[in-house]
Amino acid sequence: MSKVLVIIPAYNEQDAILATVNAVVASGYDYVVVNDGSKDNTLAVCRENNLNVLDLAQNLGIGGAVQCGHKYAQRNDYDIDIQVDGDGQHDPSYIAKLVDEVEAGADLAIGSRFLEVNEGFQSTWLRRAGIMWFKKLLKVLAGVTVTDATSGFRACGRKAIALFADSYPTDYPEPESIALCLKRGLKVKDVPVEMRERQGGRSSIGGLSSIYYMIKVTMAILIVSLTDHEG
Repeated sequence: MSKVLVIIPAYNEQDAILATVNAVVASGYDYVVVNDGSKDNTLAVCRENNLNVLDLAQNLGIGGAVQCGHKYAQRNDYDIDIQVDGDGQHDPSYIAKLVDEVEAGADLAIGSRFLEVNEGFQSTWLRRAGIMWFKKLLKVLAGVTVTDATSGFRACGRKAIALFADSYPTDYPEPESIALCLKRGLKVKDVPVEMRERQGGRSSIGGLSSIYYMIKVTMAILIVSLTDHEG
């Protein structure tokens, strides 16, 4: 049986973090919360409830927080780690499906809202347009179809854990890290899941930041896909 760790990055998630952790624990998995320099009471909630938490001295962004989780998984000899965001969007009942996909041979299994028709939360129309763009871009550059490249609900096997512990994008990391996996020859697979609306906090992507996000991530994918070399 695989040794599985759930990584829960959290920035200002005081309203949702305890319920998220409880749901993960109820599903039977080890976890670590990575408190990314939260300015609210996220850390206090974690400590008051004796949660397993890594407290970052300053805000590193989602990429830095998740990479800390990958390093923790690697150092503690986990076979698989899974990112479950601290805002309650990711349903832990789908973790087993992601684990199964990695155990079946995938290096990176991505929880996709768009692989099958479902009634779960599927984000704003602008975000969905971006997801479709990244799907087409990755298909052209790598020949692989990834239906939900911005999904943070992902499982990594040992190869992906090692890669991400060593090198992981800082800003908006999900699509770029997929491009990195594909460039390095890792096997990436989609897994159908349903997601929920966030249970607390707010997204960092909206309005004008969506335009910046699209341009920045597109450039990052192009650079990785066209120039990355081992190491």
